[in-house]
Amino acid sequence: MNTNENLKMTVYASFMAALICVGAYMTIPIPFGPVPIVLQNMFVLLAGLLLGPKWGLGCVGVYLLAGAVGFPVFSGGTSGIGRLVGPTGGYLVGYIPCVLTVAIISRLGRGKTFFDIMAMIVGTAIVYAFGVSWLKIVANLDWIKALSAGMLPFLIGDGLKIAAAAIIAKSIRPVIFTEFGLQDEILEHQD
Repeated sequence: MNTNENLKMTVYASFMAALICVGAYMTIPIPFGPVPIVLQNMFVLLAGLLLGPKWGLGCVGVYLLAGAVGFPVFSGGTSGIGRLVGPTGGYLVGYIPCVLTVAIISRLGRGKTFFDIMAMIVGTAIVYAFGVSWLKIVANLDWIKALSAGMLPFLIGDGLKIAAAAIIAKSIRPVIFTEFGLQDEILEHQD
């Protein structure tokens, strides 16, 4: 990548990190558990699909670092290192392997919608694995209660977020590739 392409990718990654922050403000609390419904995970999935492994990982890393040092970017406008070790910390940390996995699977599938959807399902499962496991430990719950509070209420919404992200990625990819003069690759990334 030349300097111009790096600058454009930096802008895209920064914009995606900002969308993750905005998505964290779109919060619906669940009365029976400490984990709220948020939109930020959809933007984490999109970061993997659109930015690839390197830039997607950088985007999520910047988001987590910003929240850890005190910028109010976590769900509901919270921040601090305490959020990373609190009940929802596993979900936040799970964004790192999630974005990397989504990016790798999507690239291997050459951006085809089927592979994008499979990548996001695997990525979401990774977030649940980290999040529910950590919730179980921090809240001292058994597995049934941890799954009931930390996964089951979110499955339908996450399915809708995956569907929306697949549609968004399919329409935005041509714009990103055209920006870099890679029009021939657009055809390779379409179904």
